[in-house]
Amino acid sequence: MPTPLFRIGTRGSPLALWQANTVRDGLTAALGGDPAAVEIVVIKTTGDAIQDRPLSEAGGKGLFVKEIDEALIGGRVDLAVHSAKDLPTDLAPGTALAAVLPRADVRDALIGGAAPTLDALPQGAVVGTASLRRGALVRRRRPDLKVTSFRGNVQTRLDKLARGEVQATLLALAGLTRLGLERHATEILPEDEFLPALGQGAVAVTARSGDDRTRAALAALDCADTASALACERAFLKVLDGSCRTPIAGLARVTGGALAFRGLVLSEDGARTVEGEARGLAADAEALGAEAGRDVKARTPPDLLAAFG
Repeated sequence: MPTPLFRIGTRGSPLALWQANTVRDGLTAALGGDPAAVEIVVIKTTGDAIQDRPLSEAGGKGLFVKEIDEALIGGRVDLAVHSAKDLPTDLAPGTALAAVLPRADVRDALIGGAAPTLDALPQGAVVGTASLRRGALVRRRRPDLKVTSFRGNVQTRLDKLARGEVQATLLALAGLTRLGLERHATEILPEDEFLPALGQGAVAVTARSGDDRTRAALAALDCADTASALACERAFLKVLDGSCRTPIAGLARVTGGALAFRGLVLSEDGARTVEGEARGLAADAEALGAEAGRDVKARTPPDLLAAFG
């Protein structure tokens, strides 16, 4: 077997493999169509191994990238593919964001077992989610519902729901669609009421900072508008020191070179929120996101601010 020109590091879940295969197909096309030119290397992460407790108790979302970063820095892979919302705000030293694929639908979907919509769920119904953001938004709209931690990949969560472990769950519509499982969605939650996670629906590719060969090859896959939106959202998150311990939501939209951003910080019970907005040129995306973050942070009550550490 010939040595591949590029090796892609990825988690092994079906959704992660869909993302890695999409990047492989794009790279293969850019390299002239040779399928042997790009190899996928599956790497098990600490985040995948921990299933018995929320990630917020184990170290945060960086647990989904730690081992992959080690393989990238150590030269065992040439690039790494991630769900953008799983990337820590500070990338590992020696790595850089090299490409962002065109963004998919950013909205959340409810998969209702007891009822098809969030409003129709019975009083006191149990909703399972691994996301503090989703939990806080659910509680804001339906304070009577019980929210419980719900780990596992997409199919695992659907199976748990089918067994009646919870009465409903929420998942990213993009993930369901990519896996051909969108039929399970019983309600698509509007983004203006149910603001998505920062980076939701986007696939990010990282490479070693000094690897000009890999970064040049990935340039063909990069979507400039999605990259600008993600830069804004990540800057907002970084100012707030956001992690899995803090319910934070936000979305940037880029249209014709103009960017509009809305961000939100919530208390865990969803009862209190602090919202911020920013508008300007997409070329100033990072500065706009940071500005919105500073504004929100300045208006956040001290007890909520303490959650940021």
